[in-house]
Amino acid sequence: MDTTNKTYSPADSWTEVILIYNSALKQIGTKLEILNDEFQHVHSYNPIEHIKSRIKSSESIVKKLKKYGYESTIENMVEYVNDIAGIRVICSFTSDIYKIASMIRNQNDLKILTIKDYIKNPKPSGYKSYHMLVAVPIYLSDRIVHAKVEIQIRTVAMDFWATLEHKINYKFEGNVPQSIKDELVESSHLISDLDAKMLSLNEQIQDSN
Repeated sequence: MDTTNKTYSPADSWTEVILIYNSALKQIGTKLEILNDEFQHVHSYNPIEHIKSRIKSSESIVKKLKKYGYESTIENMVEYVNDIAGIRVICSFTSDIYKIASMIRNQNDLKILTIKDYIKNPKPSGYKSYHMLVAVPIYLSDRIVHAKVEIQIRTVAMDFWATLEHKINYKFEGNVPQSIKDELVESSHLISDLDAKMLSLNEQIQDSN
């Protein structure tokens, strides 16, 4: 079966799924490291602070499929769950987010499937991040498959907020008291102000050199 034009990774078992998605994470991780090194060489500056990657647990995948109303099959998993493989790129300044996104878009072997800019359009909860869903070609011994990887790009401050929100939602099992929701939204505004101030300070420092 020719899978070259597929935007998901066909697999016959959970073991093969892990192999394919781990390979996709390695490829994206290596690309980002090379781009960061090149940026350092050209501009004497690293836009990426650090990179985190993960494979979604089987339990979380099954839970998501049930939420969408799909049976728990390998085919449904790779077709309908877009964040099985995820990479989080943490940077210092909001301007870095768009620089990194632009560098990713310029990678000719990656296919950009969707982009969600939660920085310009935050979620009602206050969540901010830049999401890119890409298809990565994986060259196996007998075929080429394309695995979906979700890339999240955010500042250190945004990541701190998102981590706390995740812990709160987990503790309250999604039923967060309204008072805490309100405080999260307020803290999101404070973090946005902090990001803006830090960016302004950095620009002043750069201009003075």
